[in-house]
Amino acid sequence: MDSVPKPHAVCIPLPAQGHINPMLKLAKLLHSKGFHITFVHTQFNYNRLINSMCPDSVNQGPPNFRFEVVSDGLEPANQRGIMDLPALCEAMPVHLLESFRELLVRVRDSPDVPPVTCVVSDGVMSFTMEVAEEFGLKEVLFFTPSGCGMLGYLQFEELLIRGYFPLKDESCLSNGYLDTQIDWIPGVRGIRLKDLPTFLRTTNPQDTMFNYNLESINNALKSKSIILNTFDDLEQQVLDVMRTKFEKIYTIGPLSMLCQQIPNAEQLDSIQSNLWKEDSECLDWLDDREIGSVVYVNFGSLIIVTKEQLCEFAWGLANSKYSFLWVIRTDLVDGGTEILSGEFTEEIRGRGLLLGWCPQEKVLSHRSVGGFLTHCGWNSALESLCEGVPVICWPFFAEQQMNCLYLCDKWGVGMEIDADVRREKVEGLVRELMDGGKGKELRRNAMEWKERAEEATMAGGSSYMNFDVLVKHLKQESL
Repeated sequence: MDSVPKPHAVCIPLPAQGHINPMLKLAKLLHSKGFHITFVHTQFNYNRLINSMCPDSVNQGPPNFRFEVVSDGLEPANQRGIMDLPALCEAMPVHLLESFRELLVRVRDSPDVPPVTCVVSDGVMSFTMEVAEEFGLKEVLFFTPSGCGMLGYLQFEELLIRGYFPLKDESCLSNGYLDTQIDWIPGVRGIRLKDLPTFLRTTNPQDTMFNYNLESINNALKSKSIILNTFDDLEQQVLDVMRTKFEKIYTIGPLSMLCQQIPNAEQLDSIQSNLWKEDSECLDWLDDREIGSVVYVNFGSLIIVTKEQLCEFAWGLANSKYSFLWVIRTDLVDGGTEILSGEFTEEIRGRGLLLGWCPQEKVLSHRSVGGFLTHCGWNSALESLCEGVPVICWPFFAEQQMNCLYLCDKWGVGMEIDADVRREKVEGLVRELMDGGKGKELRRNAMEWKERAEEATMAGGSSYMNFDVLVKHLKQESL
């Protein structure tokens, strides 16, 4: 008697580091439950992965975990940075859609893989639903933002209806208008226009980013279920509101903790997704520091800063007199690579380490790290909660402002720096975070959330059980 073929999930993230990482974790979790995995990169990112690690880095996993590539439609010379996001969002629903269709045909006709049974797509790649339906495949959307961030995007339609979008004129960005309270979300208070995803901050009704995200949300609302990388205890109030919109929300986070439940996980450890070359020697540097004495600084994989902002952060950190580990990507500084002064280098000698990229989860879990200066991307926010590390927040764009609001005002684990950053403020907040009364309170709260995250992802916990339900849903017969 022939054995039943493995269920086969095609996992396709938005081609950006902050979306690839959680999708890869989810793919590994599905693999641990018996799925054959086809993980889809764009050709551009596939080449970056090979360059940042080694030529065989994407082929080191088990044979039933494969990688495929599609085209995103942009020219090879385009660097796919933050300023290129509109062009990417315009190209993908046309070119990547067609390339994805061709991929599914190619995989379907391949004799050495089981038939595709489902598609797990990034929530902002919802145009893939069209192709999944053509092939009669079950599809579920995985939204990588927080629940509160998703709640912000869910207001986009209402912003249109109520006349908040587009902005009447540019003065709305600076005259206090963005402090307007949003009072129409049931059961949720204290949210202002400036807390909502930043794509609303335009006078252009045809703005690519606003309309792309609005369309993604509307497509998701037509879907029966979505996946979120969060846990019920953390965002219960938000999730209650969202469940009036969605039939089923699979809260299966924090994914990094849930992955720790995978038996024999070491066979999947070699499957990595870093678009930058990691510097692991920083872990040795941390080994030589006292417990809780180091500030970790990382503004994520996309945002850019001005030379002036970089200098303000640099001297704020230096003047705090605390040790710090700072990730400065080669493309972090707008207008070219900033060469920090010899005076700064001399000032931080022996207590400051600058590097291009690092294994963030290992850094945050290191005993020497006592605080995190972050842009409030959801991966970073959740990873800091998982390790009980309090944060200083400098949100930049998208739903990072919403994450900042919840980190600081709702979960009590962070303090915010003004967008107009000044070194005196940075210095003061670092000192308070590391050794002040407020910092101690934030650290206690962060440790409590860590414990609750552990409970959610252990056997019998909410996320653990929700993942089992998701697996059963994906293993059901296709459409």
